[in-house]
Amino acid sequence: MEDYKQTLLLLISTPLYALLIGFEMILSAIHNKHLYTVKDTFTNVYLSSLNIGLELLIRAFCLGFLAYFFQFHVVAIQNTYLYWFALLILQDISFYFEHRVDHYCRFFWAVHVTHHSSEKFNLTTGFRSSVFQPLYRFVYFIPLALLGFKPLDIMLMYSATQIYGILIHTQSINKLGFLEYFMATPSHHRVHHASNTIFLDKNMGMVLIIWDKIFGTFASEDELKDEQIRFGLTKNIERPNHPVDIVFHEWVNIADDLKRDIPFTTKLKYLFMPPGWSHDGSRKTSKQLREELLKEIKN
Repeated sequence: MEDYKQTLLLLISTPLYALLIGFEMILSAIHNKHLYTVKDTFTNVYLSSLNIGLELLIRAFCLGFLAYFFQFHVVAIQNTYLYWFALLILQDISFYFEHRVDHYCRFFWAVHVTHHSSEKFNLTTGFRSSVFQPLYRFVYFIPLALLGFKPLDIMLMYSATQIYGILIHTQSINKLGFLEYFMATPSHHRVHHASNTIFLDKNMGMVLIIWDKIFGTFASEDELKDEQIRFGLTKNIERPNHPVDIVFHEWVNIADDLKRDIPFTTKLKYLFMPPGWSHDGSRKTSKQLREELLKEIKN
């Protein structure tokens, strides 16, 4: 039954993606917006293929891992509608915290940075996957298994919410009215992919934006008044479409930092402190960059 549900999701999402991406490409060409390039689009497909391949390879292990914890579950929701609604909410907040760790710990940022590396922002950007994320993502779902959600249902819900998460990678939709108050929307997600200092590490929710509002990581697109949104990284990759550089460039940077003649504890900080942290102040974290910007604005 669960395989049927996964297959149904695939059968629905694949033509939907193809239709919407094709439509956005046509609009981009008609209005001369240059949202797409051939190299960038193929890079997104390449990264998605690597991610899916790895996920399929370890899927059985992930399900078995969660099944181990499921046998100790402390809650059993009997009502079907409540079960799936609760799973949606709890899975979404689990993703939020995973996403937040990916942004605030350099070790995990080295994996996740791939998703942010494109200087374009279009529907195929959602496929620019963090290749190695399947190796640890399932750990965040342990609480869900302990709360009585079946491992296959957890994976199914993640797949379903991912469909929505991919579709908000677009510049073709402006604001969505009242949905902006509680849903993650294209407007919110443009902020997330922006490299403008004021927007760094903001809007990490996949389906709901309420987690960002609760935990202090929310920013509105309207906050940027005097400049255009810039997509990509604060320092973009020299070879942005190189098949190896795009996956491993931050690991190379980490290795360079670990080779420094510094104490072991400082080396650990280069691994686990936020991206941009430096022991000598030569680089800045997103928080430090924002604080500097706010000082400049005040002065």
